[in-house]
Amino acid sequence: MPTPPPSAPAHRRPRTTSTTAPAEGRRVAPLDGLRGLAVLGVLFFHAGHLGGGFLGVDLFFVLSGFLITGLLLKEVRARGGRVDLVAFWGRRARRLLPALAVTLAGTLLLLWSFGPPSLLRYALDDAPWVAANLANWHFIADQVGYWNSADTRVFGHLWSLSVEEQFYLLWPVLLGLVARGPKADRRVAGVAAVGAALSLALMLALTVPADTTRVYEGTDTRAFSLLLGALMATAPATRLVARMSPRATGWTSTLLTCAIGAYWVVADGQNAPSLFQGGLFLHALAAAVLIACLARTSHSAVGRVLSLPPLRWFGLISYSLYLWHWPVYLLLGEERLGMSGWGRTAVLLAVSTAAAWLSKVLVEDPVRFRAPWARGRTGAVALLCGLAALAALWTCIPEPRLGVGTVDPGLLVPGEG
Repeated sequence: MPTPPPSAPAHRRPRTTSTTAPAEGRRVAPLDGLRGLAVLGVLFFHAGHLGGGFLGVDLFFVLSGFLITGLLLKEVRARGGRVDLVAFWGRRARRLLPALAVTLAGTLLLLWSFGPPSLLRYALDDAPWVAANLANWHFIADQVGYWNSADTRVFGHLWSLSVEEQFYLLWPVLLGLVARGPKADRRVAGVAAVGAALSLALMLALTVPADTTRVYEGTDTRAFSLLLGALMATAPATRLVARMSPRATGWTSTLLTCAIGAYWVVADGQNAPSLFQGGLFLHALAAAVLIACLARTSHSAVGRVLSLPPLRWFGLISYSLYLWHWPVYLLLGEERLGMSGWGRTAVLLAVSTAAAWLSKVLVEDPVRFRAPWARGRTGAVALLCGLAALAALWTCIPEPRLGVGTVDPGLLVPGEG
């Protein structure tokens, strides 16, 4: 929809007229709220209160694909078809790695000091793979079942971060190759659509009902969520959304939100085979269209709800909250806290939120926005020093040995994680 000429009455101008995805630096309030809703869904799922809350991870994937692709396409247009890969990866490193490094180091120290030996042993085994952003393939290779072994792996939730990091590594390169010359957006949209279809086909072909960890955590079989988000950030998709009236966009947002919410209520992980027979794909597609509608018309009824300050605040701390919540959940078990149910959940949410807030204000924001040394060559040196420090800590912590009579939780059948 073209922007009205300057002489048009102010009250007739739509509030959002851009036909491109929002770039970094321009915050769309409902998308922050949607991110907050996604992380709260995961937290309540891991606390045992929302069977489909794990689908919040898919919302993160779709949001990431949408926002990152919008940023890359804006750069392509500004730089004549080129992407500065080093600058892009530098921004991603400043955004993600400091908080991840602090979480890894802090969790290992807490486990060494207070945690059960079995959790520490698995954490030491998994930590290098998490640092290398290959945790998902490590868990797949070790046949660590996501749905029945998560309670033994304090870093088990970080498989999804590895999927995103691998996407950030490969997608900008591919986009930079196809986004040159005329009709670049069409080619990017075509690649995203074809890639999403191939990813779905792989999920359908590789699904084994007895254990869906391979297709649930595999980068290739989960790429469709990120690519559907990427597709909705391209000009062909945003133009389609722009042709809708604000009323139609609002109703579409409402219907999609209700459908997604209903799916979160009825979905049941490993016990819902339909998830891996197209259900996850349809959920991601609905989320992608919803995100595009919210980015286009943020003042709809759904947009106003998602723009509420509490949801936005959780969205702003969602990354650190996702990093810290699972270690907190495992360290503060029912026996240690002496409580269960909603009482324990309240404590877990409070502790996780406090850790996330401290991480954001003391680590994330200073490094991302106020640290000149974190850029360029000094940033690369700081990254290498950080990795060296993590490696030294990992080396110094002795691997615990399970004593005679000690029950290894990995041999038990834990609840869903």
